[in-house]
Amino acid sequence: MTDIANTSTRPYLIRALHEWCSDNGLTPYIAAHVDGSVQVPMEFVKDNEIVLNVSYDATSALQLGNEFVSFRARFGGVPRDIMVPIDHVVAIYARENGQGMAFPPPAPVAAAPAAPSLASVDGGGQSSSAASALGDETAGDAPATSSSSSSPVQLVVASSGSSSSGDGGDAATAARDDASGAADSPEKDDGDVPPTSPPPGGSRPSLKLVK
Repeated sequence: MTDIANTSTRPYLIRALHEWCSDNGLTPYIAAHVDGSVQVPMEFVKDNEIVLNVSYDATSALQLGNEFVSFRARFGGVPRDIMVPIDHVVAIYARENGQGMAFPPPAPVAAAPAAPSLASVDGGGQSSSAASALGDETAGDAPATSSSSSSPVQLVVASSGSSSSGDGGDAATAARDDASGAADSPEKDDGDVPPTSPPPGGSRPSLKLVK
């Protein structure tokens, strides 16, 4: 029997809530955790999170796929290409009433183990004196050692702890709407669509976390 692949429910829930907002005349917003894999205007990011207007009026070429949310929109009058991995979408909700759903933030990526650094313990003065004294005592009994031999050096592995930085924060309370990079206006060829208003101030509404 073939095993059924367990795909994430997140993209399906995001599409369903986006459709619900659109059908009811509401403005769908998404909150996204920002790291190196996210392509967004960094000047609108606060506390590693950004809020984006993903309504059809504010975007063009909107794609709510199983792997990425992507679209093109204007920020400060400048068109930008936006790309957010689906597991970095931590909430979707309606701007007007705050109804929506929150998701767990992405798991932090474990940092690659750092190569251990080696530090030499300098005991050159004492070692040289001890070697000289030992050579004087045994000069008549043992053959002379080569003058090029060096004093013993002890190698100690220095501690080099590394930790991964995954401060995405709580998905239901981390973002603020006044930090949003909501699109100003859709990328249209005729330019007749008026710009959308920026998101209202205040914190992102508290949403029930869906695991």
